Order: sequence, then structure tokens, then C-alpha cells
Amino acid sequence: MSTTRDKHANQSRWAVPVAQTVSQPGETQELDVVFPAPSGIGDDFYGVPEGSDIHVVGTLDSLVNGLMFRGTASARIVGRCARCLKDISHDAMVDLSAFMPVTVSKAAENDRLGRGSKVSETLVDEMDEAEDVYPLTGNGEFADFEALLRDAFIQALPLIPLCSPDCKGLCPQCGIDLNKNPDHHHESHDIRWDALEGLKQQLEKQDGATGE
Repeated sequence: MSTTRDKHANQSRWAVPVAQTVSQPGETQELDVVFPAPSGIGDDFYGVPEGSDIHVVGTLDSLVNGLMFRGTASARIVGRCARCLKDISHDAMVDLSAFMPVTVSKAAENDRLGRGSKVSETLVDEMDEAEDVYPLTGNGEFADFEALLRDAFIQALPLIPLCSPDCKGLCPQCGIDLNKNPDHHHESHDIRWDALEGLKQQLEKQDGATGE
């Protein structure tokens, strides 16, 4: 069953209610929702515009100490080519994988697991050391996807956005698009030869004056 976001006064626009799922280890919650793109995914030159649609599909699997999310996110990336400054846009899909622990005290975790402090401390330590960890919010009742989406798309953005891998860019002298004018060029002039050229012209004048 698909999960839609419930509006909650104390939660962000990227929050998904998960209280029922997280309370039952082994439970799976399907997710199919469109979020607004958070700020900070790229910049005005190239990135995912803030507020544009990000479509997220995946599953939240309940563990004894939180949720594991696996899925994909799709968004439209817009901007300009770094070489020719042409407007570009394309659809992008990124894989998402994140552990979403219930942030509770060790004592509370001990009571919930009923396995003693040693096991609980190990679980909490693993949460702290794991990569791609995004704790649940609202006392474990919500999974907030804002930071996860921002991080995933930032990592997917190229360092140098191009309209095509073989983009020729702009002429550094006049700014003409070299993709449309591949034969365009400027005659080069080396000022180091100016003195010799002047001497040549002077000698030619002297030769003409003497009639040689």
C-alpha cells in the first residue's frame, strides 16, 4: 500500500508518518510520494530547483532499532553548460539507501529490547558509526527525507555540467559558439616578430632608394 504524507503541524514537508511500522519489527511500509525539492541542491547555475518535484519510491523495513529505507528518487535538473552557457535540463534518478534509527536513550532502548545494556550499547554505537544515517524525528514517529534527498542529489551532480561531452565551448576572444561555427578562428599575431618586420621594411626602403 502506498504511503502519502500526512500534514502535521510539528513536522516538515518531507516527513512521513511511520509510528505504526517502527513499532513492529519485520513490518514493511511502501512509499510512493512526491516531495518538494529542498534548498541547496546545486545553485542557480546548475541543480534541482527548490520546490520542484522529487518523486520517491521505495520501502521502509522495520528493524528492532529503527527503519531501513531502500528506493529511488527522480527529479529534473536544470542549468547551463559550463563551456557554452547553453540552457540544459535532464531527468535524473538516484538510488537511496539509509538507516533511520529511533533516537532514544540507552536505558529506554534496554527496556524496549529486554536484552540488557550490553546489547543496547552495541546497537547505539553501530548507529553512530554507520554511514547514511538519518534519525527518525518526533520521538520516532516520522521519517524525514529532507537531508537524505539533498545529500543524494548533491553527490549525483557533476563537477562540470556539460550540454554534451564533446562541447567545444565559446571562442575565448569573441565569445562565438564554436559548436555552431566549428571552423571559426582568429589569425594569431606574435609581437616578438614586430621588431624584425620593421627592420625588414627599413632595409627594403633603403634598397629601393639606392636602386640595387
